[in-house]
Amino acid sequence: MSNTSRRTFLKATAAVAAATCAGAARLAAKPLALPIGLQLYSVRDLLPKDFAGTLAKVRAAGYTEVEAAGYYKKSAAEFRQSMDTAGLRCVSTHHSMADLKGKTAELIDYGHRLGLDYMICSYPLHRDAKASGPFTLDDFRYMADELNKVGEKVKAAGMIFGYHNHTPEFGIEGGIVYYDELLRLTDPRLVVFEMDCGWVKASGQDPLAYLAKSPERFHLLHIKDMVKGPDGKEHSVVMGTGGMDVAPIVRADAGLKHYFIEQEDFEMDVMEALRRDADYMRKMDI
Repeated sequence: MSNTSRRTFLKATAAVAAATCAGAARLAAKPLALPIGLQLYSVRDLLPKDFAGTLAKVRAAGYTEVEAAGYYKKSAAEFRQSMDTAGLRCVSTHHSMADLKGKTAELIDYGHRLGLDYMICSYPLHRDAKASGPFTLDDFRYMADELNKVGEKVKAAGMIFGYHNHTPEFGIEGGIVYYDELLRLTDPRLVVFEMDCGWVKASGQDPLAYLAKSPERFHLLHIKDMVKGPDGKEHSVVMGTGGMDVAPIVRADAGLKHYFIEQEDFEMDVMEALRRDADYMRKMDI
């Protein structure tokens, strides 16, 4: 082989190798395909009227996984059978800390029978049971301890325990963000986090910054799009019609296992809105 031919060959080989590496890098960066999930709070007004029919519509709208927000007076066997019939899998459920403290064994047993992977605390509790109003840093330090206690019991039952945020978690005292204190004081072996991206952003914080700082803590996400209404408050809208760019959040290099769309406010037929939400996420090819 002449020097010229050899140089041409080496250049071509290098180009192919570079292209192969670039392609491999793109594949490595692309997150694992995840099922489209729905937080059933989105259909809270429909489920009491037609439980089985609503679940069937949820599946037809493009969802395969759901997260429960209440059991609608169903036994675990009834709830699970309804999910199976609809072709849905209930991966996770929400309970307030007040309910978790008062009915720990009962809720864990129900979740175990339902076949849940996760049980999530969806709302905090004041340290002083008689207190009301805004939460304090001391309340969230108390919450961290309580989360660890419940998390130990949930883990012993073969499930994973987590915490879901709204906006109170992003209060600040003495330069300390309450949510940061929860992350610091909860045991990673016992407590994971379900980040509600919409409420994080509404609180003036950056979901991506938290995912980058503690990727291993966030197993689940709540995905929603939001706009500020005339009342000055944030309201959820159909995905892609508000100001939330969810693509980089869902595609972040984190330990995401499941995500659930949650739309809380509707200006059109609920199921049509949820179908559009699912279509939006499907086109993102998550």
